[in-house]
Amino acid sequence: MEEAELCFPHLNTSCKKLSPPYSGTMLIYTVLSFISVLTVLLNLLVIISISHFRQLRTTTNLLLLSLAVSDFLVGLLVMPFQILLIESCWMLGDLVCVLYYFLLCITVCTSVANMVLISADRYVAICDPLHYSSKVTVRRVQVSVLLCWVYCVFYSFMLLYDNLKQPGRYNSCYGECVVNTPLLVDLVLTFIIPISAIIILYVRVFVVAVSQARAMRSHITAVTLQCSVTVTVKKSELKAARTLGVVVAVFLICFCPYYCVSLSDLLIQSSINAFIVFVILFNSCLNPVIYAFFYPWFRKSVKLIVTLEILHPNSCGINVL
Repeated sequence: MEEAELCFPHLNTSCKKLSPPYSGTMLIYTVLSFISVLTVLLNLLVIISISHFRQLRTTTNLLLLSLAVSDFLVGLLVMPFQILLIESCWMLGDLVCVLYYFLLCITVCTSVANMVLISADRYVAICDPLHYSSKVTVRRVQVSVLLCWVYCVFYSFMLLYDNLKQPGRYNSCYGECVVNTPLLVDLVLTFIIPISAIIILYVRVFVVAVSQARAMRSHITAVTLQCSVTVTVKKSELKAARTLGVVVAVFLICFCPYYCVSLSDLLIQSSINAFIVFVILFNSCLNPVIYAFFYPWFRKSVKLIVTLEILHPNSCGINVL
């Protein structure tokens, strides 16, 4: 009976299995696997849409493309391993365990960094619309996205350096998947600073958006051809700000539980901790769902992709706006 409770019965140093197994295991695995597949498919549609259709290659959509790539990697590489962590036994070895956490750290970091860039983009578009096109260029956005990914890879490497150097050094038994990271550094650089920046930027965007909406309703804006064009541009920017505001709000809702638990320094069961991490990863599935609700161009692009019309010559020039 003692051997039956071990992850690896032939090893005395093996970890013990959870006993008794909780009910509904297959249902949980099925639901989480479905979410993983759905995350991959939905974000792949976003990637194809923005990459293929010429009209969608705007500065804001380039940031959404970077976020979609990060979310795609979450569904393809991170979620399947996170599902395995719900069980008490890790069967894939110490090296794969560390590589999983390395990928998790990169994707979480890039998601946070992309949200900061999106918030900054909306801040400039709403608060300084006259200089938006000169300040936020395609070239600058591409460089910002590249620097974002390079920073996140470097940061993840430094955060997990000891674990990458000697995989499994922090495991208490064989069959466990545990890494040790400087929690305070991770909280400050991955949560407190970027989340504070996102909230401050969007509070400013919200204040300016409300004041502009009141001005338009009370007809304070001068009625000239030039001003009417400016108002139209501002309306489109405000709509984009509202949509991306929903994305940011959902992001905060998904990320806060994990870091709140970390801040409170609670000791919780490993399976519950794995579920909380999965809530963070679930945000990667929600982002394209939000696009489908708020962006007509995404719905039209999906229709063209599913019907294989993008395979036709010159399909990249189709009007999807």
